[in-house]
Amino acid sequence: MKKILITGASGLLGKALKTLFKSKYDIIPTSKNYDKYQKNYFLDITNPILIRDIVSATSPDIIINLAALTNVDLCEERPDLAFSVNFAGLQNIVEIFNGPIIQLSTDYVFDGKAGQYNENSSVNPINVYGRTKLEAEIFLKENSKDSLIIRTNVLYDYVSESPASFLNWVVKSLQDDKKINVVDDQWNNPTWTKSIAIAIDKAIKFELNGLIHWGDNDYVSRYDFAIKIAETFQLNKKLIKPIKTAELNQIAPRPLKGGLNMDRAKNILNLEPSNIRDCLKYIWENVNA
Repeated sequence: MKKILITGASGLLGKALKTLFKSKYDIIPTSKNYDKYQKNYFLDITNPILIRDIVSATSPDIIINLAALTNVDLCEERPDLAFSVNFAGLQNIVEIFNGPIIQLSTDYVFDGKAGQYNENSSVNPINVYGRTKLEAEIFLKENSKDSLIIRTNVLYDYVSESPASFLNWVVKSLQDDKKINVVDDQWNNPTWTKSIAIAIDKAIKFELNGLIHWGDNDYVSRYDFAIKIAETFQLNKKLIKPIKTAELNQIAPRPLKGGLNMDRAKNILNLEPSNIRDCLKYIWENVNA
């Protein structure tokens, strides 16, 4: 049984991986946000001593690096912090661990002018977050040949203790009869965490390296996604108002036409991406079970 160390295991994808992997692998879940109820080990990837200690103590076969600073505006305000986590954190792992690493990346490495992007599309990040993730990709490619980069976008699931989730925010707001503004000019293919967890599982079995893209099939605006959520969860979609990204006056620029083409990954993994309505229906049924 392979031993897999997961960083950032307290996040949405970390929870999905722990659920899927618990009977398949010997997993070592770690997180900077220690939570005794999740049974994660404490690990701050900006501290190489802590990485060395846990790698030495557990001898993992693979590391899945989910740890990241993903608050795009905070990254813009604190580029030093963003680079220390998103780039230098991975650098620490690579310099200490000699085995394969699976690194989660993002469609924010692109400028958002011509999505959906494939693995050969030209990268051109327009904000600090995207630049830190791209620098991490480049470093990993040059220094860890057996490793795999998986770009994804807009991860979603319903986790009651995860208020940062877009799905949670939409559902909770509409349940409270709050009007919400959602942009209709940012396009992606949102990704259910269970779907990408299955893709990661297959990638491990195939000992895949290099670069792949993964997301759900549907290419939608954030507003369309919110409407699908409201309809599936039987909430009042009239509370959702479409607005333009420019109206938000956000600190960091956002790619507008993002999203990913998954054709290469579908062929390599022999796996079909999910569609949003089926995923949301499954989530809704389990929330209400």
